[in-house]
Amino acid sequence: MLRWRQATVTQRIAETDSATTLVLDVPGWTTHRAGQHVDLRLTAPDGYQATRSYSVASAPARPLAITVQRVDDGEVSPFLADVARPGTAVEVRGPVGGWFVWEPNTTDRVVLLAGGSGIVPLASMLRHRRRLGDPTPFHLVYSARTPDRILYRDELAATTEGEHVVITLTGDDIPPDWDGETGRVDAQTLRRHLPAPSGGLTYVCGPTAFVEAAAASLAVLGYGPTTIRTERFG
Repeated sequence: MLRWRQATVTQRIAETDSATTLVLDVPGWTTHRAGQHVDLRLTAPDGYQATRSYSVASAPARPLAITVQRVDDGEVSPFLADVARPGTAVEVRGPVGGWFVWEPNTTDRVVLLAGGSGIVPLASMLRHRRRLGDPTPFHLVYSARTPDRILYRDELAATTEGEHVVITLTGDDIPPDWDGETGRVDAQTLRRHLPAPSGGLTYVCGPTAFVEAAAASLAVLGYGPTTIRTERFG
């Protein structure tokens, strides 16, 4: 049975103007699987508690880290994204989830489709691959609104052998010097950048509308439903 554990923020990394990665020290924590999430609980001085779930951003066997995208009217994310500092105490419970996970040497290739902060659990998978030097081919298509909303931008640009990373922008004000893809993830975009639907697993994560549209586009391309794993929020 999962139980709540005391945790302390040890590092704060500003990813974008609205997203922050927090590295946590959790006594008794062992490890997690790439793609899992944790529950995080805050307790106010008056005893009021608020709980939210966050995908784990770090690779297994690395210090636990989460990336928090600020929701301006949220109860939890503004505190984590803007206020929490090394030494801040929180509670965590987990890891949670056993379906939306990737294990090395289990599939011929991996396709990752991310919308917005849906990149977080997929980044854990990518980091796990890199940490182990796993040869499994990875194909990532990541949709963000604008360049300043791209999480882990430098890290994603530093591709290693066997990785194919595509970022597409969907906002109205796209800089003239942007030389990547533009427009929402649809069947045409995926056809240009993904391998033929033969074997392997596909992980799709993001807002509900993104996940549903991406899954429908995969079906158009012939990706079987049993090979697609989805996680959505919002």
